[in-house]
Amino acid sequence: MTTRPEARIGERFRLPDPPPREIDEVTAFDHIYEIGDLGNLALHFGNPETTLVTADRYIVATPEQDKSRARRPDLLIAFNVRPEDYRQSNGYISSEQGKPPDFVMEVASVTTAATDTGEKRDYYASMGIPEYWRFDETGQFHGQRLAGDRLAGDSYVPIAITETEPGVLEGYSEVLNLRIRWDHGELLWIDPATDAPVPRHRETIERAERAEERAERAEERVRQLAEELRQIRGNQENR
Repeated sequence: MTTRPEARIGERFRLPDPPPREIDEVTAFDHIYEIGDLGNLALHFGNPETTLVTADRYIVATPEQDKSRARRPDLLIAFNVRPEDYRQSNGYISSEQGKPPDFVMEVASVTTAATDTGEKRDYYASMGIPEYWRFDETGQFHGQRLAGDRLAGDSYVPIAITETEPGVLEGYSEVLNLRIRWDHGELLWIDPATDAPVPRHRETIERAERAEERAERAEERVRQLAEELRQIRGNQENR
């Protein structure tokens, strides 16, 4: 696949837009995007002025880097950076931000599985990204349902993954201070402080909206009953 040449807007270097995903490359949609995990994690970490939680844009070390090797992870998290520079550059440039991202994740698909465990792993290590995680709903593409690597020197070493109960795998991310969980094919982010998943705020909003609807229906019913009672009293007085 080819991409448009990078461009400059004024004096700012701008990375090219990534090409469209193939249909079987979008498994990340099911496990991260559709359920709103980008927003959920961003709200969990706070500090939106300096914390970046994003996806599907290129990562490069410098503007001069050969873009043919550049990768675009399914999830990228970086602390103490400038999100506005990321948006204006259309991607993550380590030399611009002063550091590599802290965390990247790839979600398995049939067309990306080999590069997730090979070329991408080497690339993210060469970028100096402290943690690289992989999630596979079934385990058939990566050969593992959940895997994480932590940078040691210039290369990655595996992070311990344990089966906490049948059908549940878990590993600890030091950079995020979260436990990452494969739970019967579902991706969960567990806060050690609460031992509970990071709240899914879309679900919270939907529950609040449903509760508000129930309250409005109840208020309307109270008004109806009050009107019926008023009419009954009026009829009694007119007898």
